[in-house]
Amino acid sequence: MSDILLEITKEHLETGLRGYPVGYCVTSTVDPFKGLSYAGKSVAELAFWRPEDVIYLLYFGKPGSPEQVRHFSQDLQRRSKVSPETIKHIRMLPRQGHPMKLFCAALLICGMLEGKNDYREDCLNLIAKIPEIAATVINHHAGWGPTNASRPEIGYMENFTQMLNVPNANKEALAEAFKVFNVLHYDHGGGNLSTFVGKAVASSLEDIYGSMSAAMAALAGPRHGKANQDCLEFVQEVLDKLGENATPQQVEALIRQRLDNKELVFGFGHAVLRVEDPRATIFYQICAQKHSSHPLVKIASLLRSEGPKVLKENPKISDPFPNVDAVSGVALTVAGFPYPEYFTVLFGLSRSVGIGIQIVYERCEARGGKGTPIVRPKYLYAPRSS
Repeated sequence: MSDILLEITKEHLETGLRGYPVGYCVTSTVDPFKGLSYAGKSVAELAFWRPEDVIYLLYFGKPGSPEQVRHFSQDLQRRSKVSPETIKHIRMLPRQGHPMKLFCAALLICGMLEGKNDYREDCLNLIAKIPEIAATVINHHAGWGPTNASRPEIGYMENFTQMLNVPNANKEALAEAFKVFNVLHYDHGGGNLSTFVGKAVASSLEDIYGSMSAAMAALAGPRHGKANQDCLEFVQEVLDKLGENATPQQVEALIRQRLDNKELVFGFGHAVLRVEDPRATIFYQICAQKHSSHPLVKIASLLRSEGPKVLKENPKISDPFPNVDAVSGVALTVAGFPYPEYFTVLFGLSRSVGIGIQIVYERCEARGGKGTPIVRPKYLYAPRSS
């Protein structure tokens, strides 16, 4: 692998470290034109795999045989039970505020009561336990009552679905939607904010639970994981304004008006991609196949076709195409989960898998097993201008 040398100039500063290589990611990569891959396999190929198979792929870096995956799944099942003490304390958390605040706190509680202070063990334990943690947080915050008893033997996301007390839900349809959402959000390279924050905190030798709590706090922001909630609200706003029988011309005019008014057009653009996010393509296809007549799907499809037409006219926009957040919330809603304030918790439930595995690499395997040093970028002193 060739060395990458950069000459540091003033233009490189205060840019969020974009484009700076700082290490290796052993789980996934994002190609500007091919999109996201896990261990060399595109997410388009993996989207309908069982979660357990994909988690195995990420954890070991290669697909497992049916027998290997079976043993791995059984190991996760043995690790999956969250202690009654942890559940009790999660259910004592205040219900005010966004549920991601509770999710971050729940991870710290679990670490205090169940952490082993062993990155490998805690990584597997957290991957196994986080469906019950997330289900407990959602049920508690929503006021849906105690979480149903965990049944990990029925499947990773099937168990999560049955633990949720979603009102009037078709659990089979919901489990299918949750599985695809879960798999498509496991990992996204090494430099996205939540992953970088989690690894940076772990570089101080903080345990996985504290590091993951910090990562989830990063994910909670509207520029990161909360974007799926904002995008659904945007699609709903367009639907409310134009109605489900809106024309392409009306949607195009609305987008132009928002841009003229300096308002955001949610769901477009990506830091790396220069094509439509393949994960978005998968969700669009699912929505078209199963819910084509749903008003939200109609509007999301029109935004998909009309948005890039308008955004391409601006030479400063390098990626005018839909990202995964443009449609993932719509896909969850039409599948029977119309609760956008919990979408980021679902994102965190998934992304914890990749972040945890990357933390194990950086703490236990990088630099011949020494681990990466504590993160400490250099900042240049500059007096404030008067």
